[in-house]
Amino acid sequence: FIAKPSNIYQLIKMKIIFGFLATILIVSLAPFSYASDPSPLQDFCVAVSDSAAAVFVNGKFCKNPNMVVADDFFLSGLNKPGNTSNAVGSRVTPVNVNQLPGLNTLGISAVRIDYAPHGLNPPHTHPRATEILVVLEGTLYVGFVTSNPANPTMKNKLFTKYLNPGDVFVFPEGLIHFQFNVGKTNAIAFAGLSSQNPGVITIANAVFGSDPPINPAVLTKAFQVEKNLIKMKIIFGFLATILIVSLAPYSYASDPSPLQDFCVAVSDSAAAGNLTTNAIYS
Repeated sequence: FIAKPSNIYQLIKMKIIFGFLATILIVSLAPFSYASDPSPLQDFCVAVSDSAAAVFVNGKFCKNPNMVVADDFFLSGLNKPGNTSNAVGSRVTPVNVNQLPGLNTLGISAVRIDYAPHGLNPPHTHPRATEILVVLEGTLYVGFVTSNPANPTMKNKLFTKYLNPGDVFVFPEGLIHFQFNVGKTNAIAFAGLSSQNPGVITIANAVFGSDPPINPAVLTKAFQVEKNLIKMKIIFGFLATILIVSLAPYSYASDPSPLQDFCVAVSDSAAAGNLTTNAIYS
């Protein structure tokens, strides 16, 4: 059977129309584009230090699946309070891939945070994770600050809440945040983070306690204060280095960051904001 030229033309025309309609359907199902890490190609990748018996995935060597045991996915001890006898009166006990090898490639981790009366988990950021925190005991004053607005005449916005037992608060990825125990008794909180290795940058340590120190002229100009005050802060930062320097000494791949600080869900589409700007309407 040999198709006539007119039939071939009709067939090509139908394919073009079908392709066009299919494209519209795909676009309509995804009005906005988001990037994310592809899913792992295996059930798990237990981190192991022996490179001879491993495959390198996501920053860690994978343990041979035939050698994996239940303990690779288990960690005990989060029922024990952390020692808050330090300069800031708080202690973070992390559960990330460095403590729990089975977390490797799974994109999640947790922490327990203990606070002495008036203890502070000082302003810090997690460069690779959003954090969701729940209070078990005590009352915490918590908050985060948005990134620099596009309009230089506007200020960074502060979001704060007082949390009691059972209350939950979210700190968006990469934003400076803190928790402060405003009570006269100890406080306890647990948090989940959206990375196996979220990392942490404690602002005061990074700015005033780096090694080698940042040139005082840079900090004097940045903070608009006298040089002697900067020098005192550098010395203080060096002597009182906070123990929680980093949850992650090495850098691992993570989901690309959103193009804004957050995108609060809203059911009214007429009140929604532009996903590619810092504007959120509700």
